[in-house]
Amino acid sequence: MGKSAKPPRASALDHGGVAAPLDRKLYAKELARLQVELVKMQYWVKATGFRLMVLFEGRDAAGKGGTIKRITEPLNPRGCRVVALGTPSDQQRSQWYFQRYVEHFPSAGEIVLFDRSWYNRAGVERVMGFCSEAELREFEQSCPEFERMLVRSGIVLLKYWFSVSDAEQEARFQARIDDPARRWKLSPMDLESRDRWVEFSRAKDDMFAHTNIPEAPWFTVEADDKRRARLNCIRHLLSKVPYHDMTPPALKLPPRGKAQGYERPPINEQFFVPNAYP
Repeated sequence: MGKSAKPPRASALDHGGVAAPLDRKLYAKELARLQVELVKMQYWVKATGFRLMVLFEGRDAAGKGGTIKRITEPLNPRGCRVVALGTPSDQQRSQWYFQRYVEHFPSAGEIVLFDRSWYNRAGVERVMGFCSEAELREFEQSCPEFERMLVRSGIVLLKYWFSVSDAEQEARFQARIDDPARRWKLSPMDLESRDRWVEFSRAKDDMFAHTNIPEAPWFTVEADDKRRARLNCIRHLLSKVPYHDMTPPALKLPPRGKAQGYERPPINEQFFVPNAYP
């Protein structure tokens, strides 16, 4: 009797025609490589005075925060900031709409990542009725002009929309409910937006129609698979910055000098955190 045939090698698609999750080891290896490139990019950004601003938008639980975390993990926080603004105050509501965002824009040599941005007006504010029809129309007219002005000033503006399916968002919501450490990520507003899937879809389509401009186009990230979404977004971001490797040479540690005339204070005069893990 001959040897039994080996099962066919699994393809990237499962039986439903949907891409299977990216292999974890491949993901970890590629993420480590890309994060080294991000560090190289930051050295170049600082040395050249480049100004980079990246907007992350999308539905709740689409994976924006996880991608931002993987981008910032290896970077020097002195040159890379994440901006995640809360509900505007009464004073801020009386200001020019873009005013509270402008103060967070990058200076020379800085990278700024917005975890949601001024596009709140075209999304949640529109759908939830937090802005008037006149305010929405003004935003649709002003936003492209505002972004063209930013680009003319020398800021490189990248806009990412994380696209997630209804079924995947539902699964992520349930995972957050089941995990006490992540339950804070799910707010009553998120649950209300869950019931307005179609309204948010229409709002996103209108937003793209008015603000997908050549100077600052929208880039959609397919985000049902978080691992692929993170890698694809980071690769694309790197491709949009004309950096080259400016990593400084490794420092050499000289021999440590001997301490002269120093005595440590008695241990019994200090307080220590108890070791709970023998």
